[in-house]
Amino acid sequence: METADFTLVGGGIVGLATALRLQELHPAARILLLEKENALALHQTGRNSGVIHAGVYYAPGSHKARFCAAGVAATREFCTAHDLPMETCGKLIVATDAAELPRMEALETRARANGIEIERLTGAQARALEPAIASVGALLSPATGIVDFGAVALKMAEIFRARGGEIRLGIRVAGGQECESGLLLTTDRGDIGTGKAVFCAGLQSDRLARAFGAEVDFRIIPFRGDYFRIENQPADLVSRLIYPIPDPERPFLGVHLTRKLNGAFTVGPSAVLAFAREAYGKASLSPRDLADSLTWPGFWRVLARNAGPALDELSAAAIRRLYLRKVQRYCPQIGLGDLKPYRSGIRAQAVSREGRLIDDFLFVPTRHSLHVCNAPSPAATSAIPIAAHIADVLTGGTAP
Repeated sequence: METADFTLVGGGIVGLATALRLQELHPAARILLLEKENALALHQTGRNSGVIHAGVYYAPGSHKARFCAAGVAATREFCTAHDLPMETCGKLIVATDAAELPRMEALETRARANGIEIERLTGAQARALEPAIASVGALLSPATGIVDFGAVALKMAEIFRARGGEIRLGIRVAGGQECESGLLLTTDRGDIGTGKAVFCAGLQSDRLARAFGAEVDFRIIPFRGDYFRIENQPADLVSRLIYPIPDPERPFLGVHLTRKLNGAFTVGPSAVLAFAREAYGKASLSPRDLADSLTWPGFWRVLARNAGPALDELSAAAIRRLYLRKVQRYCPQIGLGDLKPYRSGIRAQAVSREGRLIDDFLFVPTRHSLHVCNAPSPAATSAIPIAAHIADVLTGGTAP
């Protein structure tokens, strides 16, 4: 039977960053990374907005707040060290009517509590920075940036391999068990014995956690996010990212306008229930995945509390003109003909039995392993600090 000192399950950016961190701490160890797909970073890592989040939104003291703040600098340093393109373009979080101003002020307070650089602007000041954007006020987050997280993940893989790490693609972990000396991983290519394991399984995290006896009382509910690329607009449409003020009645940040490193623009994402965890077409359906969502009591409790916003999201996902209205609230010059198809993403959102969307990153330990059970945005920004935390937990240095 093949053996390893550490095994990582999942080839997204968190798994790869953790592999690198363990390699730095244990250079003589045999470290193995397993990925069920035939390429790395195909899911949440490669299908997000590409935003390096500054940490404005997150509850002070939470994993998200701490790891995101540290992750901004860590991501920049990694990109600089390895000649990866990135840009610190800044972000405007815009209020489009007076009713949103109190929420804007509350967000400013939270950002300052997190130690995030933030500046409040009047509508006139915001228009001076971004003439195409309509607002009655805005917050400027100068530290927000853009990057291709898929490219970052692939560079991590390259470094890991060059230092002696091994990555296996197209290998699926079906289950296993813990024993005195470590874990036995059952895969579709044979068993692997490992001293310690880290599961960074994203959209499959709840299933693998249960398979290894981790104590979990949540389920991953997949939310598909539809994006559009913007055409027929000038290259200087905006120079920063444009986000709406978050609606407290909605669990996600809303449709935002994002600059890309290649000069293009996208808007998105929406947030609707996906009928398959890892298939991205609107008509994609996995009976198992859909049944897992619909039989989970927490899903129906979330839906009951968010019926209005859920209907709005579903309508906008189905009718492009309704989607456009969300964009035109802050950028009225974008028209229906400017919205062109772009790749969708699926967010792995842990939902408790009581119907609570688990907001923070969630790490669940077993005797010889650690399961990363909830790592939605800003996990890509936070990947390097998350990896350091995982390594500490795995060796008993800190609590999960």
